[in-house]
Amino acid sequence: MECDRLRRMFLEYMRANKGLSANTLRAYGSDVAQCLSFLGTRGVATMDDVGLGDLRAWLADDFPDHSRTTMARKTVAVRSFFAWAHDHGVIGSDPAASLMTPKTARTLPRVLTQSQAARLMDSVDAHAERAMDGDGHGPAGAERKRQAMALRDAAMLEMLYATGVRIAELVGLDVADVHREERTLTVTGKGSKQRVVPFGAPADRALAAWLERGRGTLACPQSGSAVFLGSRGRRIDQRVARRMVHLAAREAQVPDISPHALRHSAATHLLDGGADLREVQEMLGHSSLATTQRYTHVSIEQLRSRYGQAFPRA
Repeated sequence: MECDRLRRMFLEYMRANKGLSANTLRAYGSDVAQCLSFLGTRGVATMDDVGLGDLRAWLADDFPDHSRTTMARKTVAVRSFFAWAHDHGVIGSDPAASLMTPKTARTLPRVLTQSQAARLMDSVDAHAERAMDGDGHGPAGAERKRQAMALRDAAMLEMLYATGVRIAELVGLDVADVHREERTLTVTGKGSKQRVVPFGAPADRALAAWLERGRGTLACPQSGSAVFLGSRGRRIDQRVARRMVHLAAREAQVPDISPHALRHSAATHLLDGGADLREVQEMLGHSSLATTQRYTHVSIEQLRSRYGQAFPRA
């Protein structure tokens, strides 16, 4: 089989016509390559020789090593690949058309309570203030760098919670995407779709402190227009940002959370405060309202918990 050439053609088609993100394209490419490699071990010589039984055997062989969510993505990737191959005349029939996606468990997103979120924000803001009031011990350059990173971390956490943006969207922000006079961000989300997201006064104060007093300390010729910079002055890496969130949660003594859990928390707290479901959908950049509706279930679960604690006949 002409595996590599066909896979590259498929990925280019998906990039150009479906607007998939680089991460999704990378995952799809890996999924299709693994499937085609498995088919090769079964003696499948050409694409037209692939049958539904072969694809089911691949799923069964791969399933023990991965979660249902991962296997669902792999199935979608391979089904998309064979649909593309059929539509473009590479194969006469589509063997994956009836390949079923593994059912995934409907789990509620993990979220902080509003008091825990407030404690996290207060903790990181206090850490930034302590850094700026440091005793000055050690080399002046190292001290300024430490202060700048504390301001950056406070701004990133405040913005994550205030806007509910994804971590990739946050680290991808450019200075031109920030409109402080309106307190909005222009965010580029999945599929290169743009949306405008508002943020409040606490996030604005933290962002202003970083931009005016911190960013210049870390900036270098390679910084470009990135809002948030790493210790070497380049656009901050997602892994560094995730690690910062985990460390901040530990320091604040709140449940360990990821940036995505902070996004879940923001959405839940918005709905708890009376925000319209459609408005939250637009703010988060969800293509489906059903995705946003998960957060109403979280609110109901929290209500049940409070009901059980407070109502005498619960």
